[in-house]
Amino acid sequence: MGKETSQLSDHLPSCGDTTTTVKVEQADSEVSMKVQNIVLKMFRVWIYLPFHLLMASIRVHTNSQQSDLFNCNHSLTLVDGKEITVHLLKDIPKRYCFILEEDRAPAPFTVTVTPCDVPIEWSLLVHKGSTNFLGKIAQGEYDVLEATKSQKIPKLVSVMFNYKGNSVETYMGMSSYSAFYMLEVLSIERDTHITVYFTTDTTSGHLYPELPIDPRIDVTGIGHATVTLAWKHSPSILQHKENIQYCLLVNEKHNYKSLCAAETAIRSSGMKSPPVLALSLFPYLLDHQQMMILSRSELSIINRVSNGEVRQICMGNKNTYTVPNLKPSTQYYFDVFVVNLLTNASAAYTGTFARTLEEPQPKVIELKDGKAIHLILDGEKQKFYSLQYQARHQKIQFTFQSCSGQVWVQITRNGKVLTSENIAGFRHFSLKGKLLDTYLVQLRSMDHTNSSVKVQVSSHFHKRFFPLLPESLKIKSFSKLRTCHSVTIAWLGTQEQSKYCVYKKRIKEDQVWMEVRTADRCSGPKSRHKSEKVICRYFYDINLQRAVTTQTIKGLEPGTLYLFDVYLTGPSGIPVRYHSKVVKTRKKC
Repeated sequence: MGKETSQLSDHLPSCGDTTTTVKVEQADSEVSMKVQNIVLKMFRVWIYLPFHLLMASIRVHTNSQQSDLFNCNHSLTLVDGKEITVHLLKDIPKRYCFILEEDRAPAPFTVTVTPCDVPIEWSLLVHKGSTNFLGKIAQGEYDVLEATKSQKIPKLVSVMFNYKGNSVETYMGMSSYSAFYMLEVLSIERDTHITVYFTTDTTSGHLYPELPIDPRIDVTGIGHATVTLAWKHSPSILQHKENIQYCLLVNEKHNYKSLCAAETAIRSSGMKSPPVLALSLFPYLLDHQQMMILSRSELSIINRVSNGEVRQICMGNKNTYTVPNLKPSTQYYFDVFVVNLLTNASAAYTGTFARTLEEPQPKVIELKDGKAIHLILDGEKQKFYSLQYQARHQKIQFTFQSCSGQVWVQITRNGKVLTSENIAGFRHFSLKGKLLDTYLVQLRSMDHTNSSVKVQVSSHFHKRFFPLLPESLKIKSFSKLRTCHSVTIAWLGTQEQSKYCVYKKRIKEDQVWMEVRTADRCSGPKSRHKSEKVICRYFYDINLQRAVTTQTIKGLEPGTLYLFDVYLTGPSGIPVRYHSKVVKTRKKC
């Protein structure tokens, strides 16, 4: 028995060996007799071997291409119930095998393949034998050599399923006692990666959440800056509400058939991709091109990419959602994914698209020469504001002071765009044109909260609404002059006689962001408490290089944070606030 087994093992092909196919046609009569004896001995001991090894040992036929196709390395084996990531090189196929245990067959099984970038080709093949055919060989009714030469051996390899595309596809089949399966995947466009999931457990739960019978997304409402969507609940939500949630992707390019495909597109744009939003509502660090919006019931990430933005929103178990802050007259693509929080797996609804309505012509406000106006911009509705001015001189100057938030400004002349940019602080635009040229200024808040801005246009530069400003509005502090009870600061002045007032305020560590970032930059000294005032003085210098002044603030407490502000007030009486400076006094001196 040991000798027979040894002879058998010498002739059994391994799963990854492509050179073990017996070339019967080249064997002489003596070798042929040995092969026949080995085959007969195999059937005498078949009850001691796993059936799939027995089937592999008699894979004797002349179609070498079919035989080589089903060779597969043992290390590339699909594990029941585990999702794997497969990296594919262009035009190089990968093969994964799985063998079902005898006590598990016949039984249902599924194979799910998810492309993450480009369309791929994949096939599921089965290698199986005929029990009647094996029995006839064992009884001597078939001559192995003659059957091989006359092509009478049944084909043992057949294709069960074949697919080409970029959608998530699942094959559901019934296993056989005498079957050996292989999954072959190929990318013909470029290097890519996919995920593969194989399981025989089709009753106790699913790695991938289930989609409803009708997986379409309905567009139930369209506005100038909003689109309302609705979809039918996933059966998984109804069964495992606490572990399943919906996530929405919004972009201006195309629909995505999987979260994997969307993340791949974001990474290919040259930016970092955030973790899948559905997996956790805990905060994490974002790239500077990403913006996170967090509310009680949803988490939204806006990824700024070169060709637009991909907005990701997770809204828990709600199956309706109104997407806000969209651009008017723009086509958007919407994809809904139901995500399993425990397994990280997701299933995609059938994506849809919609075009927002055109924005009605906004009311145009007439600008008067030399007069400043103060506007509150609605950030929630992303409303546009239009200002119009007809030039009475060739040279004019627009001045913008952003009081809070960031403001988008666009200036056109006779329909031609002259400038378009975001403003936070002061900005002057000196323009030269013709008499009676028509200028149109459009404004919009860049934040999702209200912003405010002051605007002035003037053709008389000597009658400015805003005072003459220095090159920089920054306040500098001197570390070497800082003591336990005093701080020395400095700031730039101008060539114009102006009034400068210094204020101080004691703050705590957790107040810094609120005091510095959310302060109204248009507010003047009148908004400050009298106890915060340090000093007011007049100052100017014809030589701008010497237009610098300093102030030492005394009477401070050791190891304490202080906020310092400087206000510049020119002949017009309009104050301008320098950028706030936070300094901490020394703890020990």
